[in-house]
Amino acid sequence: MFLATAAQGAPLPPAAIYTDPPADAAHPARMEVLHIPSGGVEINGVAYLASGAGAHPTVVLFHGLPGNEKNLDLAQAIRRAGWNVVTLNYRGSWGSPGHFSFKGNLADARAALAYVRSPANAAKLGIDTRRLVIMGHSMGGWVTAVTAGADPDLAGAVMISGADISRIGQSTPEQRLALARDNRESLAATAEEMAAEIATLGPELGFDAAAPGLTKHPLLVITSNDGLKPMADHLVMDVKQRGGRVAVVHIPTDHSYSDARIRLQSAVLTWLAALPK
Repeated sequence: MFLATAAQGAPLPPAAIYTDPPADAAHPARMEVLHIPSGGVEINGVAYLASGAGAHPTVVLFHGLPGNEKNLDLAQAIRRAGWNVVTLNYRGSWGSPGHFSFKGNLADARAALAYVRSPANAAKLGIDTRRLVIMGHSMGGWVTAVTAGADPDLAGAVMISGADISRIGQSTPEQRLALARDNRESLAATAEEMAAEIATLGPELGFDAAAPGLTKHPLLVITSNDGLKPMADHLVMDVKQRGGRVAVVHIPTDHSYSDARIRLQSAVLTWLAALPK
């Protein structure tokens, strides 16, 4: 079994990956369905809440485009390690009301953070708002980068095969339309609408613009053999040159980490465990 090493600190023992935590009858692990206000609607979310009394550090997890791989096994592994995880479906995706849009995804991410930071919700869900980490896969990595770049109060950010959607705006109209047609399952938007909006995503909504803000908290960048590594490498170099704290893990697998789910979990959990308490 692969265990992440040097860049994130000491490897996690196998028990941290495979062993359930002791049951806590007074404060059991649980799941809560969430309705998060954003853009005039309430988007669907789920909170995977860790066992144990008191407030827990919390990850807010963003899925990609269209979100066929939601990394819920990763969410469960993070919860076993003592963290809460909040997942959500952007407006207009996977049953959430509203119209899907890329800029809407960014607004939904900000709305989710406002939701978990509100005193009433933090108390109800047992969230330590001083220890909030955001994490995203593929397009969710773009959501993570842009959001974290503008939010200095996060405890950290994790990008998993992050795709800089703003750079896709530089492709041809035919390429943008083909991408949209291939990635709109369960999205309330036409391929033509999606392709047109991608063209409006300027550099101010890209990795380069996010880099200065990403120096303000720890960053984990995970890449695979999906062709997106050069985007990630460029961002990593930029953040490091600005004095940022970046850990990098490359896992030789596909975009969905199909044969490396334990490797992915181990890399994330090891990095989370090394964050300041």
